[in-house]
Amino acid sequence: MPSHLRVVASLLFAFILVFSFGCSSTKPKAESTAPSVVETTPTPAPQPSVDEEYVTDGGAETIVSEQAIVEDLPADLVSLNARGYLDDVFFETDSYAIDATSREHLAANASWLNQYSTVEILVEGHCDERNTREYNLALGERRANSVRDYLVFLGIAPERVITISYGEERPFASGHDEYALSQNRRSHFVITAR
Repeated sequence: MPSHLRVVASLLFAFILVFSFGCSSTKPKAESTAPSVVETTPTPAPQPSVDEEYVTDGGAETIVSEQAIVEDLPADLVSLNARGYLDDVFFETDSYAIDATSREHLAANASWLNQYSTVEILVEGHCDERNTREYNLALGERRANSVRDYLVFLGIAPERVITISYGEERPFASGHDEYALSQNRRSHFVITAR
């Protein structure tokens, strides 16, 4: 049950309790000579919430959250990163603005990171070969930080995301045509801890 519904239910329960005690009569009740009978109803089995399911293990049922288990991921970081769980984000020339397509990719990345809440990542800022080395290092840093800030905005804990700028030093695509240059203007994700 969402937290705001719990608060409303608690307040409603408290109101009913206060109202029932406030409205009770002051007349003493006649004692009954008949033995009291207490009806008991069996407690129903707990029902899983929307994000939980039953798992049977050797005859015993337990409720397991749908939140993914880190053990489902490859054990070594090289294999984990090779799977391509996180999408790169690409930028226009001399820009670190996150466009609509990039926001979609970052939302998918944030969803995956929320499933695996112990995973930590490095966001690399990259640039094409145009401009000076110093300019590209600064631009790569702004790109990585804008991606980090957007992930934090989407609910990812800041301590799970670190950034670095490589500027033009680690191109993804070789060549000098517009396609190669556009592939090098990116923020790339590296999983650093699972």
